[in-house]
Amino acid sequence: MQRYFVPAAQFSEHSVTITGEDARHIIKVMRSEEGDELIACDGEQLDVLAAIESMTDGVVTARIVERLEQLSEAKVQVTIAQSLPKGDKMETVIQKCTELGAAAFVPFLSARTVVQYDSRKEEKRLQRWSKIAKEAAEQSHRSRVPVIQHPLSWKQLLASLEAYDLICFCYEKEDGSQLRDVVQPFAASLAQRQQSEQPARVLIVVGPEGGFTEQEVETAEQHGAVSTGLGRRILRTETAAMTALACIMYETGEMGGI
Repeated sequence: MQRYFVPAAQFSEHSVTITGEDARHIIKVMRSEEGDELIACDGEQLDVLAAIESMTDGVVTARIVERLEQLSEAKVQVTIAQSLPKGDKMETVIQKCTELGAAAFVPFLSARTVVQYDSRKEEKRLQRWSKIAKEAAEQSHRSRVPVIQHPLSWKQLLASLEAYDLICFCYEKEDGSQLRDVVQPFAASLAQRQQSEQPARVLIVVGPEGGFTEQEVETAEQHGAVSTGLGRRILRTETAAMTALACIMYETGEMGGI
């Protein structure tokens, strides 16, 4: 069943109003009729099954049939900090990691970032990324759209690290700890957390095409990051984020792990 994210203000006690591109999709692409059902989400705490009552002037009004239990969101909030890669690789990272369950994305600039950052184009780019995340969340039947932050400098990223319970710093030259060595004990500790506690927050930090400098690795570790390898093979920057996220989701029981 098709799922749509709708601003909370467009929900009432008994109905939901869908406008814009989503309404056009329902009317023109899906060729829906009155009585057809869909799922509407406010992106926070509300998922509902709704039946279409009217479609006029590009506006779809649907009657709320029942409130649905949210089952698709991960118990662990994983954020992807990705040094801006070339071309459309960031779009790939956002799309695929949203499908896998990422809670947020933090683009950042590091010493070997090749992309020429242009703040004048930032809003347009963020709008594009947000649209990709929304569509991927709808396709994968998520209840929330990941948050995409404005790009941070390296210093700004370091200052934000204290907010996380675990920081996996993906480093291709790491010949000590591997991701599994770090994540398995962390996953085991989650069983001790009370349901009333805030969800555990994990950050995956991935460098650009040229990787991190040794100085960046040292400063990240000084700020609480744990350098981890991702196996014996060197992965592309866009592959590293997806691989690390999938491993964490598995080890924390989100993919049939523990």
